[in-house]
Amino acid sequence: QVQLVESGGGLVQPGGSLRLSCKAPRMITSVFNPNIMAWYRQAPGKERELVASITPDRVTNYADSVKGRFTISRDNSRKMVYLQMSDLKPEDTAVYYCNALSSAGQPKYDWGSGTQVTLPS
Repeated sequence: QVQLVESGGGLVQPGGSLRLSCKAPRMITSVFNPNIMAWYRQAPGKERELVASITPDRVTNYADSVKGRFTISRDNSRKMVYLQMSDLKPEDTAVYYCNALSSAGQPKYDWGSGTQVTLPS
């Protein structure tokens, strides 16, 4: 069973920065590397939304709401995915999750516990 473990969240002031990490300890490298990896978030009372994705050859895509502020990256040798977040805003408050994307653009694996990012409103 694939396990995705997110970390790095916390309480941060508007305008601040955080770096989220996601690891896939039980996924072998030959499975991890070909995956399109992505970060999602779910704010209180809202549906989970796709925030950013990165292909195996590091082509990235972002939701309009985070373009220019968030950067997704990956380290295939460590089976890690990162989300560098800067100029954070209260509306970025959410639980952040990582996952892989299927060919249909849907989350591929069971969700991890996520990591909470909180900004005072």
